Amino acid sequence: MNPPLLPMLAKRVGELPADGDWIFEPKWDGFRALVFRDGDEILIQSRDEKPLNRYFPELLEPLRSALPTRCVLDGEIVIVKDDGLDFDALQLRLHPAASRVKLLSQQTPSSVVFFDLLCREDRDFRGEPFEIRRRELESVIASAPPPIHLTPATTQSQSRSCLTLSIRRLFGS
Repeated sequence: MNPPLLPMLAKRVGELPADGDWIFEPKWDGFRALVFRDGDEILIQSRDEKPLNRYFPELLEPLRSALPTRCVLDGEIVIVKDDGLDFDALQLRLHPAASRVKLLSQQTPSSVVFFDLLCREDRDFRGEPFEIRRRELESVIASAPPPIHLTPATTQSQSRSCLTLSIRRLFGS
């Protein structure tokens, strides 16, 4: 699977569905990103197909170290500060000066939270049910250290507190 690739986008609904088997995940306040790995090459692609590598240099080596040799994952790049996610700090990264980006990457390092697996080696998961993709994603990044994270998920629609606790545990706050 080669870039560019458009991500699947969520659709807003007025209320939670009453029936069916659903998986609930938090909404992240960050930059949507598809991460492509092919050998030593890493490409972080924005939702509008632009490369993001130069803006998040601190993610490249951790991604190279933790991900399978060939894969495509879908997630969100975030910056976490003491009081939660900091979208303003994230936006500051889109700066034309490489020296400024480097400084910001050291002062306010980013993390990536993955919520879907699209491809692993030669297997395309896009046509698979989400439960299968989620299981595969869990196996792919189960032992990945920060700044790589797996988004918390629950099947209980009333478990917002469970997701909040999982997010706090994820980032150690």
